[in-house]
Amino acid sequence: MGSVRKASAWLGLVDDNEDERYYDDEYSEGTESGDAWVTDPRVKVATDTAEEKGHRIGTVTPDSFRDARAIGELFREGVPVIMNLTAMDPADAKRVVDFAAGLTFGLHGTIERVATRVFLLTPSNTEIISGEPAARREDGFFNQS
Repeated sequence: MGSVRKASAWLGLVDDNEDERYYDDEYSEGTESGDAWVTDPRVKVATDTAEEKGHRIGTVTPDSFRDARAIGELFREGVPVIMNLTAMDPADAKRVVDFAAGLTFGLHGTIERVATRVFLLTPSNTEIISGEPAARREDGFFNQS
């Protein structure tokens, strides 16, 4: 809960519905028409062709802690996830990072900070290759000596 909202709840100006933050009615177990499950619009996943080949990376930009569910569902499927927490309140962002750290530990994956408040979660079957800039390589293209 943001500090302004906490103060408003403490003063009695708004309802203190902190429990509602953890449950999102937008998620459903399935659709009545039998269509495929549609992801949250804040989650971007590769096309069906990439899914068939197993080459997918999910990007999630959560607004609050309740969006951690989308991160967990993608990661459980073995999809590497890029978490962009720049739009979140710092306290909620810390909770999402703690959740992601537990998720990666439990599923034998890794979590790596890519940039400020941006993290990469990789499953156990994914290798991260840390590229060295071409300017530092001795055998690079521009080394014509």
